[in-house]
Amino acid sequence: MNIIRKYSLLIGGLGFSNLGNWIYLVALNLFVWHLTQSPAAMAGIFIVGPIARVLTNLVAGSFIDRMNKRKLMITTDMIRGVIVFCMPFMESIWLIYALLFLANMASSFFGPSSTYYITKFIPSEDRQRFNAILGTFNSGSFLVGPALAGLLIMLFNTTVTIWFNSFTFFVCAIIIYLLPDVDDVKETSRQRITWQILKSDYVTVVAFIRQNSLFITIYLLFQSALMIAFALDSQEATFIKQDLALSDSIYGAFVSIAGAGAILGGLVAASFAKKWSTRSYMAFGLFLTMLFYTAFYASTSSILACVSFIFLGFFMAFSNTGYETFYQQNVPPEMMGRFGSISNIFQNILQITFTFLLGLFAELFTLQMTAIILGIISIIFSVSLCFVLYSKKIHIGLKEETL
Repeated sequence: MNIIRKYSLLIGGLGFSNLGNWIYLVALNLFVWHLTQSPAAMAGIFIVGPIARVLTNLVAGSFIDRMNKRKLMITTDMIRGVIVFCMPFMESIWLIYALLFLANMASSFFGPSSTYYITKFIPSEDRQRFNAILGTFNSGSFLVGPALAGLLIMLFNTTVTIWFNSFTFFVCAIIIYLLPDVDDVKETSRQRITWQILKSDYVTVVAFIRQNSLFITIYLLFQSALMIAFALDSQEATFIKQDLALSDSIYGAFVSIAGAGAILGGLVAASFAKKWSTRSYMAFGLFLTMLFYTAFYASTSSILACVSFIFLGFFMAFSNTGYETFYQQNVPPEMMGRFGSISNIFQNILQITFTFLLGLFAELFTLQMTAIILGIISIIFSVSLCFVLYSKKIHIGLKEETL
């Protein structure tokens, strides 16, 4: 595709970094499981990150909107590379949590900065296809990453596997350095951040929220369902090993299978980006994603779980593409840092809440029953989103170009 050649550096940098993340996630999950063999400790991995992001995002947006996004992305990648390199040396779960906390603080600056960069660098007519292609590359990482993680663990150990992720952060930083600067001069001017500026920034974001109630409604419904999905991710390995009684290698294979479905979904989403609307990608993509998340945890055999994983990955590609495009079309670039940081606080509080409840009730009752109940709640959110997106009000106030 021409669009791949046109934006090859950006796609390559972000895609390669994501490959390292999946390798690291598999290695870290297995490392913590063998260290503690506790569902609560596994859930802790997915709770520490959101806590760090909530605290950092209280002020991160004000810095992001006043700093050069490209330089900020490079710096945070370098910091994360060093932190991840140090992680295998930790022998205590609390020290691992501490490093996860620091790494996620850096991630709080990278996420909104990269969204701004994509919005400014990619013309509006190319965004949905670009997001689908980037999602396909990320899904390729989802497929290749766990398999590569399994190979690295088999040939070496989890330490080398985690270090590979550190290497990918440094490579991503180098690639971003080669990309052009897209910031406006006035947006990159130095300004001392004071309490009054922070207060003013919050007032600005609140005003944006009040003036865009339909956008916020769609955002809240989508993110509520998605944060349940993230909470369910925290017990993926535990369910596969504990309830389905499968091996570490099968766990890696299952994640790869979901990646294969996501690659296929991303290719289809990219192919129809000019024909299908952002609304349809979000509405049906999210509903079917959450349906198969629930089906996975309702599985009583490895075959049913495998089929659920394939379709989960396929429809998640549409869901993510639609949401990214919707967000880029409706949030002004000049306040993406502030809105992104504040909205991330809400997302992470939801993720902490759902992950804590899932881990708690999995200990008190059963993991499968608890996960199914949360899955049903997420389906209700996604059905509500469908009604909102296809209501007559959607035609008023949104920058969706292909309703």
